[in-house]
Amino acid sequence: MRLVIVESPTKSRTIQKFLGSDFRVLACYGHIRDLPKSSFGVDIENNFQPRYVIPKKSKKVIKILKEAVKQSDLTILATDQDREGEAIAWHLSQVLDLNGKPYQRIVFDEITKSAIEKALKNPRKIDMNLVNAQRARRILDRIVGYKLSPFLWKKVIRGLSAGRVQSVAVRLVVEREREIESFIPQEYWQIIALFEKSKKQFEALLIKKDGKTIPKLGIKTQEEAKQIIKELQKEKFKIIKIEKKELKRNPPPPFTTSTLQQEAWQRLKFPAKFTMKIAQDLYEKGFITYHRTDSLNLSTLSLNAAKIVINEKFGKDYWKGFRRYKAKGRTQEAHEAIRPTYPDKEPEKLKIKAKLDTPHFRLYDLVWRRFIASQMVPAVFDSETIDIKAKNYIFRSSGQTLKFEGYLKIWAQKFKETQLPLLKKGEILEAKKLKANQHFTQPPGRFSEATLIKELEKNGIGRPSTYAPILSTIQERNYVQKNKEKKFQPTEIGIIVNDLLVKHFPEIVDIKFTAKMEEDLDQIAQGKKDWVKVLNDFYRPFEKRLEEKEKSVSKEILIEPTEKKCPECNAPLVIRMGKFGKFYACSNFPKCRYTAPLPPPSLGIKCPKCKEGEIVKRKTKKGKIFYSCSRWPECDFALWNKPTGEICPKCGSVMVETKKGEVKCSNQKCGYLEKKIN
Repeated sequence: MRLVIVESPTKSRTIQKFLGSDFRVLACYGHIRDLPKSSFGVDIENNFQPRYVIPKKSKKVIKILKEAVKQSDLTILATDQDREGEAIAWHLSQVLDLNGKPYQRIVFDEITKSAIEKALKNPRKIDMNLVNAQRARRILDRIVGYKLSPFLWKKVIRGLSAGRVQSVAVRLVVEREREIESFIPQEYWQIIALFEKSKKQFEALLIKKDGKTIPKLGIKTQEEAKQIIKELQKEKFKIIKIEKKELKRNPPPPFTTSTLQQEAWQRLKFPAKFTMKIAQDLYEKGFITYHRTDSLNLSTLSLNAAKIVINEKFGKDYWKGFRRYKAKGRTQEAHEAIRPTYPDKEPEKLKIKAKLDTPHFRLYDLVWRRFIASQMVPAVFDSETIDIKAKNYIFRSSGQTLKFEGYLKIWAQKFKETQLPLLKKGEILEAKKLKANQHFTQPPGRFSEATLIKELEKNGIGRPSTYAPILSTIQERNYVQKNKEKKFQPTEIGIIVNDLLVKHFPEIVDIKFTAKMEEDLDQIAQGKKDWVKVLNDFYRPFEKRLEEKEKSVSKEILIEPTEKKCPECNAPLVIRMGKFGKFYACSNFPKCRYTAPLPPPSLGIKCPKCKEGEIVKRKTKKGKIFYSCSRWPECDFALWNKPTGEICPKCGSVMVETKKGEVKCSNQKCGYLEKKIN
């Protein structure tokens, strides 16, 4: 009997089906030991040796596994092939005392019969470089968390935490918010000419004057725009150039962890943590390849399978050869991209056969479509550009039409089709209308889950296994929160902690420094750097700075006086900052422990229903923002959209702002729409 150990029961059941009765497949339920939760657990002076402990939940599992090892001729460690999986395999070898006993390490990208059989024929030793890279990351994170968090408790408030990577993510959100706050919109104007040919109208944009391109902010005022229109009012417009060409839009590559999380958010509105949970299930059931990867590699077998699916489902015009992709920068280990294990298992068929629920079906469908699309031919567009001259000004009109959909047949992407009328070079046109459109430059957008992951990846921060935990942690710590548009905004306490770290521990929240640490961990994994030296090079200057700052940094005073009195002891009430925001507290603390929540912020608008309260901003238990009377629930006036304070001229109801930047009547039966908000 041969024993195979994997991480989860789902994975063990799937593999057991492939291997039969000669094998026994058991689960270790993830990490069987770790650094202690209640103490530092790292011996700095003894070359950063970790002191691992076995959690209570793992003791019963270890007992079962030890007994199984005794009854087996060979133990096979088949945990995931990334650094975490390698570390789990090493811990199993130590705790189960496998040294000196027959055991093997096997790895695979997908849980299929052929992949498992191939792995069993090609066992290897535990890769200590990968184990050391995981160990170094774990200890680095422990050093920052355990050493820096108490500093925040002393200097700000108890319960705060700092993290080597989470703090950089918070900094990105804080700095983006400050960019938005400091942004000064700049006015600019665009001149549009409206033409008509063969009863078909089309527009052209002014792009050049005196042979020079007009920059985006080139026309700054309405007066300038009016002057140009005045000059051109009676002019004839001549077509001086017609350019027609075929444009190709290439298919996107298959998914990596990062791009899967981004697309799952954009298309399905799945948060990163949820996406990874569903992907884990799909992987363990053998439906997709390993889901923690930054590789774009595809096996020859999968490429041939995609070719068959495309030719049979769409026809031979949609496949013209294998498309291989190369990831930019560095990739961790030699994984494949995320793809369906059996491309011929179409989503609708698998949904019925495997009884997939909606989230699992939708994510599998996304992975399947992306992989098949990655092997299809480009989409082809017919593009036409026309330059039209009047005096010393040149206008341009562009159009494009879809000629052949290619990969768009299966992977929908937005594009605009505009067909221009049949025109000739040298043709004279008359402008039916010249109009000036006012615009304002826009501030950068706040990060969504997708764009924050993209920013982290772009800057080399984090790795496939860490993106989702980073996003979860910064929200759980209440350093950032999502607004009603599901975009990240820093909380007040998040800004305070970020500013303190930026000022006193700049290297901890420095993007380049953090990316360099990721490179060092990669080099440990490749056997190019010693893990102890990397930790030592980080720790010594960090420890010195921490000692200096403990002495020199004074406690942040986060108390605001008020004119209110404590209802219990009559002492003045103050506003204190807590881990989850501001609250009222008695100034006589700790003798008096009275606290109360602050009232929700008022919009300064009288409640239109009771005429007594004011409209305030509130949150539901799930964090969704709504607007209600301050006398809620005594007065039940409430709206999801933000009131403007204006009254609908049509029905007298409250006017509200919409997500599209419009002002409309809150009464759905009325339907009055007033204007766009600038």
